Amino acid sequence: MTSSPLARLDQRVSACRACPRLVAWREDVARTKRAAFADWTYWGRPVPGFGPADARLLIIGLAPAAHGGNRTGRMFTGDRSGDVLYQALYDVGLASQPTSVSADDGLELYGVRITAPVHCAPPANKPTPEERDTCRSWLVEELALLRPTVRAAVVLGAFGWQAALPTFAQAGWTVPRPRPAFAHGARVDLGGLDVFGCFHVSQRNTFTGRLTPGMLREVLRTAADVAGLP
Repeated sequence: MTSSPLARLDQRVSACRACPRLVAWREDVARTKRAAFADWTYWGRPVPGFGPADARLLIIGLAPAAHGGNRTGRMFTGDRSGDVLYQALYDVGLASQPTSVSADDGLELYGVRITAPVHCAPPANKPTPEERDTCRSWLVEELALLRPTVRAAVVLGAFGWQAALPTFAQAGWTVPRPRPAFAHGARVDLGGLDVFGCFHVSQRNTFTGRLTPGMLREVLRTAADVAGLP
């Protein structure tokens, strides 16, 4: 059976070696590991998007953590940011289970796909602008494949917002000028696609209460309603 265009895109993303600094970092982390995960075989490659090819809701956020996605090979899987995100998705009926610990744990997303503006784990969780721009073509391709069904997007964090808006424009949606500023709860109509801003599910935000589970659920529920998801 032939794979879908989105599955083939994911395979190509996983083989990318375009950014030397990110390649060196992700592979070094995969070799040295963290003591708690010494028995793991790290993924150590770019982390592709996760979710169905006919998703109506897209979540975009900086995701491949050194010992999270870079270890497990799945977006927001295996770290505390993912714990918060997947619990919220489960709470609003968009995920089959509240935890995400490995790529083979049986988790399914309902009408939702999760992707990132940069697919490799960056040192200090900070990609450079050049690395962000180099990775943009992957997201443009992904958006083109999702365009027939996607109706809403939740963008996590200011970095994701700055990366996503020009990508939406490049993929054919109409982005207002000047570009809207990032804010939690921001909502922008791109003409057939509503984009919502949400604080990132980083430990800094969730531990300090800047982003609470209730705030995250509210954004996800609103976006899901707009996307036509039950």
